Amino acid sequence: MSTTAHLVFSSVLVLTVLFIYSLVRQRVLKSKYALLWSIVAVALLPVAAVPSIVERVSDLLGIETPSNTILLAAVSLLFATTVHLTYELSRVEARTQDLAEEFALLRARIDLAEAADS
Repeated sequence: MSTTAHLVFSSVLVLTVLFIYSLVRQRVLKSKYALLWSIVAVALLPVAAVPSIVERVSDLLGIETPSNTILLAAVSLLFATTVHLTYELSRVEARTQDLAEEFALLRARIDLAEAADS
């Protein structure tokens, strides 16, 4: 990879971290997700600075080309993110169901109390 490519890659990573923090500041993104993406960006900085790291990892894993190692890492990260977000969605759906049931019970109590007063 050329020096220009290293600089562009590093710049994109830094801009990504700044963008993430601006989303947190605007309260669009929760801090726990910002931490996750910041860790990913910071972990990629050594790869931008020293691309031979990918070659070494490829050799250790027995993968012939470094680009396949990067693809494997990207797919693994996307898979983990999808599983985590599915878990979070399931929790939110369960909580929403509980709140809807609780609201229905409270509404029924209010309706009974109003009917008794009439």
